[in-house]
Amino acid sequence: MWDFFTTHELSILRWLHIVAMVYWLGGEWGVFQTSYKVVNPALSLEERSRHMETAYRIDIMARTGIISLLPLGLHMGHIWGIQPLGGPWLVAMWILWAVWMVITWGAFAKRGTQIGMLLSHIEDWTRYILIPVLIFVSISSLLGHGPFAAGEGQRWYSAKILTYGLLLILGVVLRLVMHEWRALFPILAQGPNPEAEHKLKMSIRFARGIAYLYWVGILTTAFFGAVKPF
Repeated sequence: MWDFFTTHELSILRWLHIVAMVYWLGGEWGVFQTSYKVVNPALSLEERSRHMETAYRIDIMARTGIISLLPLGLHMGHIWGIQPLGGPWLVAMWILWAVWMVITWGAFAKRGTQIGMLLSHIEDWTRYILIPVLIFVSISSLLGHGPFAAGEGQRWYSAKILTYGLLLILGVVLRLVMHEWRALFPILAQGPNPEAEHKLKMSIRFARGIAYLYWVGILTTAFFGAVKPF
């Protein structure tokens, strides 16, 4: 089994990377479509709550894809000789990925509880730390200062890391929108509330605009990885 993996390591990582990208793009589309039902005042609150629950169940797969793309990309980058940190660094990276996955799925499984809220806040903070690091190292590499190699035919890698980091910013915005959904529904459960309905409608209208930009960014990131244009 191990011999098979080492022989086909790059192909397996590439396959997993494609699967993660599919879940990311497809999951975001599913949440987008479900949002139309969440804000529909013609539906009962119970029905809208079910659609919101569906959105969370779809979103967790998108988040799993997002989280997995980074270690997969860094691992492949080392095989290609673009990303210099291998050996123990790769082991540590995958351990951190496992911890991040436990936090993410724990926040999903315990959503609506105190521990779920705590894990969700921790997950948010992982992005607040990771985003500036990714943007800094990618721009530094594109300027020729490392840590990633940026010779002819290698700059696409840093560009992909940069777009990924920028997309995480949009992802944080969309996560904050979903946090707002959860805060507004208990208010709506108390009875008709035009102000809360308006906030929900405006919140999702804003999120849809971000989502269109998000998809363009995801496709651009995928293009860099597939075509390797520079």
